[in-house]
Amino acid sequence: MVKPGGICPAAGPWKAACSIADIHRMPYFSRLILFLFCLVVLVESRKPKKRRWTGQLETSKPSHLYKKNPDMTKIRHGKPQPLLRVDDHDFTMRPAFGGPAIPVGVDVQVESLDSISEVDMDFTMTLYLRHYWKDERLAFPSASNKSMTFDGRLVKKIWVPDVFFVHSKRSFIHDTTTDNIMLRVFPDGQVLYSMRITVTAMCNMDFSHFPLDSQTCSLELESYAYTDEDLMLYWKNGDESLKTDEKISLSQFLIQKFHTTSRLAFYSSTGWYNRLYINFTLRRHIFFFLLQTYFPATLMVMLSWVSFWIDRRAVPARVPLGITTVLTMSTIITGVNASMPRVSYIKAVDIYLWVSFVFVFLSVLEYAAVNYLTTVQERKERKPQEKLPCTCGLPQPRAVLLDGSYSDGEVNDLGNYTPENGDKPDRMMVQLTLASERSSPQRKSQRSSYVSMRIDTHAIDKYSRIIFPAAYILFNLIYWSIFS
Repeated sequence: MVKPGGICPAAGPWKAACSIADIHRMPYFSRLILFLFCLVVLVESRKPKKRRWTGQLETSKPSHLYKKNPDMTKIRHGKPQPLLRVDDHDFTMRPAFGGPAIPVGVDVQVESLDSISEVDMDFTMTLYLRHYWKDERLAFPSASNKSMTFDGRLVKKIWVPDVFFVHSKRSFIHDTTTDNIMLRVFPDGQVLYSMRITVTAMCNMDFSHFPLDSQTCSLELESYAYTDEDLMLYWKNGDESLKTDEKISLSQFLIQKFHTTSRLAFYSSTGWYNRLYINFTLRRHIFFFLLQTYFPATLMVMLSWVSFWIDRRAVPARVPLGITTVLTMSTIITGVNASMPRVSYIKAVDIYLWVSFVFVFLSVLEYAAVNYLTTVQERKERKPQEKLPCTCGLPQPRAVLLDGSYSDGEVNDLGNYTPENGDKPDRMMVQLTLASERSSPQRKSQRSSYVSMRIDTHAIDKYSRIIFPAAYILFNLIYWSIFS
């Protein structure tokens, strides 16, 4: 490795070889000192250097192949420099305190209409409520002009609008898996505050046309502490500030439209406040009530008319039929009123049910009148027969037992008889002379024709078969033309 002649050249590859050879010839102690010196020089070269005149540290520029984004959340030693100077301001005061009213824009996205209660006269809605305002105390420098997003923990440290729901019964902010609150701050101090809320609010409903009704409900938003001189609450984009999910549907109602309005609300003790309204109109589905209320009531009325075609002497058939229809109508009326609030005015369904009940009750009274007039007529026909002479010389007649369920033909076919005690009992003994009738076929044919001519119903039953259906049809035409 050493050039012949024992002389090392001043440069070239032979110089390094000569140096290595010299090191090997050095004693062990000298080599150790040289190694330590080289190690110290290497460590010093790794330390950052200061500039000669400024005294600042010289840092190496990152390579263009790999550039790491700075970590804004990293805690640096020394005096901290937070982006949001929350501790430098008093956020218990509104922005621009003492100046003009701060404008706070609002928009809402309705997620669902959970329920509509007629008994409690309220509704439950889940929505996303968003506020927009500017607070210069939250402004921060940013080269990229990008916003920063925070969760609900920062909300407790800054000022936010104190919006509440007027006429609300219950409301809460969802907290699964964490509080559903979002706060977004822009470099110029613009703030977006969003939260997911479920609220149950009162709805003044008018049931005068129930169940053929339409209801208009409102969800009202208002600042609790700040009057219109301190906080101006407004819809950020007009009617476009209210958005709904297309999949919203209710079992009993058809959602016709959503719209927004705003006005001033006055309180005698505190002053004027800006109030925002979320209005929505609901129209009730009628098909459910047709199946559960109107059709059963109509069938009960028609069933009561069947008694007009039953023999007027068939008391066990006509009386239970009338009582059954009356009790069924009472059950239908009770079931409908149980699911409705106790209002002091008449509803449309009450008119229909009570008129149907009157028709059913009149059919029972109709049979009472028919039965009474029939009894009076029979008593008048019985008096001339009591004055007839006694037929002592005739052959002994045969006794036949008849109960109260005989027809007109059988009664008219009877011969002369004498009732016991002058009154018609439930079971009477009738004397029939059948000797001459059995011997003559011609007599039988005359009797059959006579019986067929005498089988008829009372005049009241005949008129009721026409008057009752005609009157009920007329009532339905008037009812549906008014309320539909």
